[in-house]
Amino acid sequence: MRLLLPLALIFPSAALALQAPSPSRLRADVEAMVAFGTRHSLSSATDPKRGIGAARVWAADRFAAISKDCGGCISVERLSRRFTGPRAPGGVVIENVLGIQKGSDPNRYVIVGAHIDSRITDVMNATGDAPGANDNASGVALVLEAARLLSQAKQKYAATIIYAVFSGEEQGLWGAQLLAETATARGWQVDAMLNNDIVGNSLGQGGVQVADRVRVFSEGIRAGESLVQAQERHGLGGEDDGPSRALAKAIDGLAARIPGGLDVFVDRRPDRFGRGGDHEPFLRQGYPAVRFSVGAENWDRQHQDLRTENGIVYGDTVEGMDFDYLAKVTAINVAALARLATAPAAPAGVTVSGDLSRDTMVAWQAVPGASGYRVHWRRTDRQEWTDHVDVVGTSYLAKQVPVDDTWFGVSALGTDGRESLVAFAGKAPRK
Repeated sequence: MRLLLPLALIFPSAALALQAPSPSRLRADVEAMVAFGTRHSLSSATDPKRGIGAARVWAADRFAAISKDCGGCISVERLSRRFTGPRAPGGVVIENVLGIQKGSDPNRYVIVGAHIDSRITDVMNATGDAPGANDNASGVALVLEAARLLSQAKQKYAATIIYAVFSGEEQGLWGAQLLAETATARGWQVDAMLNNDIVGNSLGQGGVQVADRVRVFSEGIRAGESLVQAQERHGLGGEDDGPSRALAKAIDGLAARIPGGLDVFVDRRPDRFGRGGDHEPFLRQGYPAVRFSVGAENWDRQHQDLRTENGIVYGDTVEGMDFDYLAKVTAINVAALARLATAPAAPAGVTVSGDLSRDTMVAWQAVPGASGYRVHWRRTDRQEWTDHVDVVGTSYLAKQVPVDDTWFGVSALGTDGRESLVAFAGKAPRK
C-alpha cells in the first residue's frame, strides 16, 4: 500500500503540518472497544469492564489523555437524557461523550461524530456478545484519531471542534438527536457535521473489493426547509447546491489532493436506500451534515450473531476490517475539519438579480474575519462550478453572464486563502 503523506502537502502552513493517521492507533482503539463485549445502549451502564457504561468511560479517558498531550486544549463533556421508544420500552439514559476543542469564534462549531453503541441480530439483545468492530468502533476510532491529530496543530482554530461519541444510534438515533437539539438550544452556528458510520472495511458482500473510494452521502432537498423555502428552491433550481451538498463537494475536492488517498463518491441522497444515520437529526435542525460510509458494505458482518454457517463467517469482528483503508477515511475527515475550522464561515444572504438582462448582480452579507470573497458560477446544465472571480466587496456584477442559464454561489476567503463552503445564491427580493 502507498502510505499517506503528511497533510502538510495540502495545508502548507507550518501550523497545520498534520501527520497522517496511524493504522496501528486506529486498530488499538477498535480492539479496546471490542473488548467491552457488548456496547448495546441497554447494556450495563455501571459494570467497569463490560457494556456501554465502561465503553463511555473509556472514550472520556481517551479524550482526557489526548487533551493532556496538547496542554489541556480539549475539554470533556458528558451529555445525557432519558429516552423511551419501541427499542427501549422501559426507557434508557442515553449519554454522549464529547471532546471540545475551543476556537477563537465563540459562535461557530464544526462537529465530527460516530456512535459507539453496538448490536447483534436481535436489536433487543443487550447481553449477547456484540463486538461492533466496524459498526461502529471504526467511526469512534476515527473521531479519536482526528482529535489526536488536530489537537497537535499549533494554529488556533476559528471554529470550535466538537468530537462526538454518540450512544443510542441503534435505538433511534437518540444520541445524535440529543446533540443536535442541544446545539440549537445553545445557539451554536454549526458550519458542518461529519458523521462516520461503518468506515473500516474494503471487502464487501460476496467478496467485492472496494479499496479506492469512500461514499459521502448528502441531502439535496433539505429536511430542515420550510414549505416556503422549498417552494423557493423549486423555482430557482439548485437542489444540488444546498449546504450539505456543498459540504460533500468540498470534501470531494479536498480528498483529491491527498496523495495515495481515496476517491470520494458523492452519493446524492441523504443516506443508503431506505436507511439512516446520526447526521439526520442535524439535517432536521437545518445544519449541513453528511455521512461517510465504505464503498461496499458487508452485511454478513453487520448486526449479526457471531457464528459460522455453511462456511460463511458472520459477525462484526476486527478480522473483517482494513485499517489502512480506515486511516485513509480518517485523513479525509481531518483535512475537511482543518479547512472548515480555519476558514471563515460561509456567506449568508447570497442573492442574484438580473432577469431580463444579459448581466447578473450577485450580492451577499459581509463575513467576520473574511479578507475577500470568491464568486462562483456555472451553466445550469453542469454539476460543478466552472468559473470564479475573487473580489473584496460584498457584490459583483457578472457581465454577459445571464442569470437564466447560470447558477451562482459565493464563498468567503481567509487571510491565508482558505475558503469556506460555497453558499448558493437565491433570488434577490423585489424593491
